[in-house]
Amino acid sequence: MSTTVTTPMSRMTALARAELTLLGRSKGTLVAALFVPLVLPLSVRSAAEEMDLAEAGLTPGTVVLPAAVGFSLLFAVYSALVGVFVVRREELVLKRLRTGELRDGEILGGSALPAALIGLAQCLLLAAGCSALLDLSAPSAPHLAVLGLLLGLVMCAALAAVTASFTRTGESAQVTPMPLMIVSMLGSGMFVPLELLPDRLASVCELLPLTPVVTLVRGGWTGDLAASEALGAVATAVAWTLLSVFAVQRWFRWEPRR
Repeated sequence: MSTTVTTPMSRMTALARAELTLLGRSKGTLVAALFVPLVLPLSVRSAAEEMDLAEAGLTPGTVVLPAAVGFSLLFAVYSALVGVFVVRREELVLKRLRTGELRDGEILGGSALPAALIGLAQCLLLAAGCSALLDLSAPSAPHLAVLGLLLGLVMCAALAAVTASFTRTGESAQVTPMPLMIVSMLGSGMFVPLELLPDRLASVCELLPLTPVVTLVRGGWTGDLAASEALGAVATAVAWTLLSVFAVQRWFRWEPRR
């Protein structure tokens, strides 16, 4: 009698494949995840063209591209995953998965993998589109842009699990992500670069979760990000991720909130 040996990666891949199938059936989630992040950068471009960017050493391209990456992370990863985690919990899917071989981290990671891959593919597509349409040159420090994107994917998945912990129903999952999304869009340098804000306000905004991602991606293209600033951005992103993981371990609910 032979037994099949599974690994954490194989188990997560199988779960991700099933989750991708379910995600394809959710038309509302797909529209928000795939199309909204492609449209919003247009509004950023219109606003950027009216700003005095030259004084800050920026161009419309170096404003729009990091914003586009931020929109993708917020809509395709963070907001989409809040709904995934809540709906799967309310449908008792998460509870059933815990009775098998999958560990808690594998369940959350496998469930998050499709959205993370969609977000990654979308960010790459947006980067290519912005480079072609906005006359952006190749990134001066591509390792910073890649690091910022990867940190953003992991952090947004962790933040989604935290938000899902305090979300009661699938309907309310459309509302609970909004505070973080609005604060991020207004304060993380997506619509208005921090370089154009008053110093005190900019210092506060630097501590927001998505700010280090925008900072690293923009710095990857401009090459003007100092090593100390890059390390500070990485430290902020890692701190938010670790804090989110701790919150998930403590408060994430695996059964319906009744």
